[in-house]
Amino acid sequence: MSLKVIGAGFGRTGTHSLKIALEMLGFAPCYHMVEVFSHPGQSEMWEAAARGDVIDWQALLGPYKAAVDWPASYFWRPLMAMYPDAKVILTERDPEAWYKSMSQTILEFMKVDADTIVDPVARAQRKMGKLIVSEKTFGGRFDKEHVLDVYRANSEAVKREVPKDRLLVFDSPDGWKPLCEFLGVPVPDAPYPLTNTTEEFRARAARR
Repeated sequence: MSLKVIGAGFGRTGTHSLKIALEMLGFAPCYHMVEVFSHPGQSEMWEAAARGDVIDWQALLGPYKAAVDWPASYFWRPLMAMYPDAKVILTERDPEAWYKSMSQTILEFMKVDADTIVDPVARAQRKMGKLIVSEKTFGGRFDKEHVLDVYRANSEAVKREVPKDRLLVFDSPDGWKPLCEFLGVPVPDAPYPLTNTTEEFRARAARR
């Protein structure tokens, strides 16, 4: 199997809702950060890729038809080259609303020292997340102006580099219509999924 859809948007831009939506449209399974939590050993592969090591991408993403959210979205450029027929979805939302969500979820948990986590699987997951999100994406800086600058720069790069016929810029409130038109599939007879609120994210992270 090869990827049909590549997500290039940052976490907290409706990527979990998009994962569910894509799976409802037949692009299942769809990779998302939540997959890391149920597949021990994948964290180390993503971390190796982020460090520039050669990894077996087919072993990592071979079973999936789509990939959205971190860690996969960090690699949107090599994934585009690897899967030249795949379409790219850039999820966006209002920058101020996005930053508020990020600061209350992902950025907060980035502050936890991975070495203090006893469980080895959870520790590997946190190390990978800190490397890709904290260090590689934001350069270890979480001040609001910098984080928003990085967010905007990624969106601008995607819009500049991805051919227009391969790209959809998407915000969850847009609903099914633009997504289904872009992917060439019928609109489902069900509401567009809205999942993974700040409260849901924090509850799930606390359980882990």
